[in-house]
Amino acid sequence: MLKSRIFAAGLSLLLVCAATGCRSIDNESAVPAVAEQQSDAVSSADNAGMNGGVAREEATIANVEQAGGEFRVIAVGDNLVQTSVYNSAKANATGDEMYNFDYCYEGVKDIIEQGDISIIDQETLICDNPDIEITGSNFNFNSPAEVGPAVMRAGFNVVSMSNNHLLDKGIDGLISCMDYWDRMQEDFSELTVYGVYRDEADMSNIRVREVNGLTVAFLAYTENTNGYSVPEDSDVQIIYTSEEDIIKAQIEEANAIADVVVVSAHWGVEDTFEVTDGVKAQAKNMVNWGADVIIGCHTHTPQTMEYLTRDDGTQGFVFYSLGNFISAQTYNINLIGEIADFKMVVDSAGGVTVEDVMVHPVITQYDDGMLSNLRLIAYRDYTEELCAQHGLPYAMYDQYYAEWNMERIKEIIDTAIPAEYQKLD
Repeated sequence: MLKSRIFAAGLSLLLVCAATGCRSIDNESAVPAVAEQQSDAVSSADNAGMNGGVAREEATIANVEQAGGEFRVIAVGDNLVQTSVYNSAKANATGDEMYNFDYCYEGVKDIIEQGDISIIDQETLICDNPDIEITGSNFNFNSPAEVGPAVMRAGFNVVSMSNNHLLDKGIDGLISCMDYWDRMQEDFSELTVYGVYRDEADMSNIRVREVNGLTVAFLAYTENTNGYSVPEDSDVQIIYTSEEDIIKAQIEEANAIADVVVVSAHWGVEDTFEVTDGVKAQAKNMVNWGADVIIGCHTHTPQTMEYLTRDDGTQGFVFYSLGNFISAQTYNINLIGEIADFKMVVDSAGGVTVEDVMVHPVITQYDDGMLSNLRLIAYRDYTEELCAQHGLPYAMYDQYYAEWNMERIKEIIDTAIPAEYQKLD
């Protein structure tokens, strides 16, 4: 079944890329100017319906034969593996383990596992190269190799790699990270990775997977890469939110080959609940071009969400920012993230709706001013006792941002998440 609103199925992204061959990425490296966290890579694997993509003709035929259906999506924000995160994983390791990241995610695993598709933004590089130092601070990130398998065991099966920290370790670090996720896809056959590409041909190979008989396409874009850029002699492709001609072409192409289009967007201003007019305008454009749901992150704070109506009267949905998933930050507004939980429903005519939207707040907990014993706890399980034990007031000396009590936590939730979407139990 084809969506009733899709554009001409014959649109070729490859031709668009050729037509926009003047697309350039500045080769001059600059000192990082943005205080964010970002990740890495993608695979060029081409397992049908899983990693690389269903062939365009086959996907279109499959769509025509579909009679509608639905699937459940769980999505989280930035998996920001800072130093105190991996130090806690190391402290909880047993036996021959170097790190136990399972411990960090255990408190929300049962939510993540409920998704037919469970999406995470891996904001830190995982280079898995002994020559590249493990680091988790100063906007320079490379996480232990144990993070990936732990993320999979937590229930995630879709990883977005498009964010502002892709070039923290230079182009060699990014390629090493892409190699890492290629190996991960060999070990976890259900894994889809997207958002960074080895060359233009790889970029045109939109990642598509099959879920409950429906095809789902995944696209991802980042606002910046902290002032760094891909060297001129490299074929690696990172798509920036400013490259709207490419984004429009990709979304239209994704509509031609899949039932549902999911867009990840790393954008916005950090440490605020306010969504900028520019982000709102870009979200509106993406939905008009055919995005069914937009999963935003980057701000390190939870932000609002809403339905957006297209010019033809149909709707898409945007989560402007899910905030942090896990991190070792020290503002109260950074320690509360969102776990999005919703259904994608495709009717017999190919129309797509986002339904039953819920947001589970999640809290990053640590026990002292040294950010020890850092782990995730779902708000539904949070207690006055845990609140009183949190190390934030000892780690952060600004009275406003260090305030941590159940009333303040609920105030942040109410500011960021509209009441109709709150799932607090």
